[in-house]
Amino acid sequence: MRRVLILGGTAEARALAARLSLVPGVAVVSSLAGRVSDPKLPVGEVRVGGFGGAAGLAAWLVSERVDRLVDATHPFAARMSASAAEAASRTGVPLLALRRPGWTAGPGDDWTRVPSLEAAAGALPSGARVFLTTGRRSIPLFAARTDAWFLARSVDPPDPPTPPNVHVLLARGPYTVEGEHALIRTHALTHLVTKDSGGPLTRAKLTAAREATLPVLLIDRPPTPPAITTTHDLETAATWATS
Repeated sequence: MRRVLILGGTAEARALAARLSLVPGVAVVSSLAGRVSDPKLPVGEVRVGGFGGAAGLAAWLVSERVDRLVDATHPFAARMSASAAEAASRTGVPLLALRRPGWTAGPGDDWTRVPSLEAAAGALPSGARVFLTTGRRSIPLFAARTDAWFLARSVDPPDPPTPPNVHVLLARGPYTVEGEHALIRTHALTHLVTKDSGGPLTRAKLTAAREATLPVLLIDRPPTPPAITTTHDLETAATWATS
C-alpha cells in the first residue's frame, strides 16, 4: 500500500485527495493546519493540527511510513513549506509542491506588486478606503494606518478588539463580480489590497477592481524552497504521487 501525505486545505489539495482516492493500492492522508473553523474537508483520512516543525513532520513521515509527500498548502504558507522541504530532506521522502498559478495582469488592470504586507500598508495613500483581503492576522498591521479606512474580509473573525478604522466582513468564497461591485459601491472603496493567491475562487475582486478603476496592491508570493519540484497540474501531481 503506497501512503501519500498531502499538506494543505486548499482546493488543489482536496482535488488531489479525491483523485488519489480512486487509485487502488493508494492510501491518502490530508493534513490541515486547523486555523480555519469549519473547513471544507477532503475525501479520505484527515489529520488536523501542526506537527511540531520540521523535526515533528520528519518523525511522522517515518512512523507512518509515508512514501510520497505533497505540499499543496496555500501559496503564502511559507513556514509550512519550509518545514516540508526540511523534513523531506531529513527522511528522503520524495516531495512535490502543487501550486495554483499566480494571477497575471491584463488590459485595464492597475496593479502594483509589492514584496510584503508591510510594503502594502506603507504604499497606501492617506484617506484611502481599502478593500483588504489579506487575512485576519494582517488586520492589526493595516489598522495602524489610522489615516485610512478598511473593509477587511476574512473567513473567521479576527482577535478582538476591532480597531475603529476597520469594518470586518465575514465571508467565504467563491465570490461574484456583481457582489464585489456592490461592496465597492456601498463602502465607497478606493483601493484593493490582496495577496497573489491565484485561482478562480477569489479572482472576482480583481475583475471588479479593474471595472471600477480601483488601484490594486498585489502582494507577491514568498519563494518556494530551493530544489523543490513544483507543478500547477493536478494530473501531473497524481501521476507523480502514484509512480
